[in-house]
Amino acid sequence: MDRSPDPAAARPNYPVVVTLAAGAIFLSILDATVANLAVTDMHGSFPGASVTDLTWVISLYAIVFASFLAPAGRLADVLGRRRLYVVGMGLFTATSLLCAVAPGLPVLLLARALQGLGAAAMIPASLALVLADVAPQRRAAAIGLWSAAASAAAAAGPSLGGILIDTVGWRSVFFINVPLGIALLVGIRVVRASVPTATGLPDVLGTVLLAAGTALVVLGVTQGPDWTWGDPRVLGCLAGGLILLVLTLVRARRHPRPALQTRLWGSRVFALANLVSLFFGAALYAWLLIGALFLVDVWDYSRVVAGLSMSPGAVLSALVAAQVGRSLSRRSPHLVVLFGSLTWVAAGLWLALTLSSHAALWSMWVPVGLLAGAGIGAVSTGVSSAAALSVEPADFAGATGLNMAVRQIGGALGIAALAAILSVPASSEAARYSHVVFFSCATATVAGLLGLGLAARNRPAPARTGQDARQAAAVAEAAGGPGAEL
Repeated sequence: MDRSPDPAAARPNYPVVVTLAAGAIFLSILDATVANLAVTDMHGSFPGASVTDLTWVISLYAIVFASFLAPAGRLADVLGRRRLYVVGMGLFTATSLLCAVAPGLPVLLLARALQGLGAAAMIPASLALVLADVAPQRRAAAIGLWSAAASAAAAAGPSLGGILIDTVGWRSVFFINVPLGIALLVGIRVVRASVPTATGLPDVLGTVLLAAGTALVVLGVTQGPDWTWGDPRVLGCLAGGLILLVLTLVRARRHPRPALQTRLWGSRVFALANLVSLFFGAALYAWLLIGALFLVDVWDYSRVVAGLSMSPGAVLSALVAAQVGRSLSRRSPHLVVLFGSLTWVAAGLWLALTLSSHAALWSMWVPVGLLAGAGIGAVSTGVSSAAALSVEPADFAGATGLNMAVRQIGGALGIAALAAILSVPASSEAARYSHVVFFSCATATVAGLLGLGLAARNRPAPARTGQDARQAAAVAEAAGGPGAEL
C-alpha cells in the first residue's frame, strides 16, 4: 500500500483523514451486516427465488471482496491512495444504487458482485490514508478509530437494517450507502494526490482465477442437494473450482506481482493463522445468517426485533476484541483462539440443543448471543494478531489483507454449506436450523484446535523498534476487530 510520507504541511486535518478512512470501512462492513436481514425480506420482490438463490446476495459479495482484497493493496501503490479511494468509493456508491433499484435477482447479484469489488478497493485505500496522511505520533490512535468504525458498523448493522427493512423495505439498506458515499467522495478532495510508488498492476489473471475457482466451489456446495451430489454439474463445479484454485497458487509462486502473497506462507505461524481464518470465516458467516433467518422465518419476529436482539452480541464482541487486542492476544494468541472457540462452541451447543419453534428470546437467544459474541471477538483478535505479528513490518499490510481475504473465502463456503443444509428435509423446521448451528460448532472447533499452533514461542520475532512496533501492534488490533471478521 502507498505509505510514502508527505510533508507535514501537506497533510490534511487529522479529523478529516480519520473521517474519510473510517467512513470507507464503516460502509463496507455495514453493507455486509445489513444484507443478512435483507435476505429474509426479498421473497416478496423475487417470489420465484429460493433461500439458496438468495444466499448468493451475500456469497457473491464475499467472494469478490475476498478475491480482490489482497491484490487491491498493491493498487494503492500503483494508482495512489486518493485515486484508489475515489475508484473504490465511486464503484461502491454506484452499485449500491443499482442494488436498490434492481428489477430482478440477476441484476441484484451482478450489482452485489461489483459492490464487493468496490469494497475491496476501499479497505486498503482507507488504511493507506491513515498510514500516509497522519503524523507518526498520532497514527496508532487513528488506526484505533479506523477499527472502531468497523466495530460500530458490525454492531449497528443488524438493528439499523431491521429498522430500515421494516419501515421502508429491503432496498433501503442499499440506498442508504448512496448519500454517505457521495459525501465521502466530496471530502476526499482535500487529500493531496500522491505520486505512485510502484508500477505494474497486480496479476489480473491470477485474481480472476481465484474468484472463479472460489465461485465454482461455492456453487457446487450450494447446489449439491438440489442437483444431487453425484450430478455431473456438481462434480464439475467442485473439480473445476479446485483446479482453478491450484492454478492460482501455482501462478502466485511465479508471478512478480501475485494475486496472493503466497511467499508469506513461508512463515509456519502465518500459514496456520490463515487456515484458522478459513474455518473461522465459515463458522462465522453461517452463524450470522442463520440467526437472521431463524428469528424472522420461524419465530416470526419483525426485522426490527431480530436486529435489536442480535446487536448485544455484536457489541460485546467489539468490547472483548478491543480488550483482548490490547494485551493478551499478542502474548498468548493460541490460548485466546482456543478458549474463544470453546466459548463460542458452548454457546452453539446450547442453541442447537434447545432450539424449537417456541420463541425464547430473553431466556435463551440473547444470552446465547452474548456468550457467542465474547468468543467470536476473542478468536478474531487472536488469529489476526498472530498472523500480522508473525511477518516482517514491511509485509504487515499485505499479511493483514491476505488473512482477511482467506476469512472471506471461508465465509463464502460457510454460506454455501448453510444453503445446502437448509435444503435437506428434517424432522422439524427448527431441526434444519439446528443442523446449521452444529456445522458452525464443528468448524469453530477445528479453528480452535488449529489455533493451538499459534503459540508465541513458535513465532519468528523480527526486530521491531519504536514506531514500527507501535504501528504493527495498532494495526494488529484493528485487523482483529469485529469489523474485520465480517
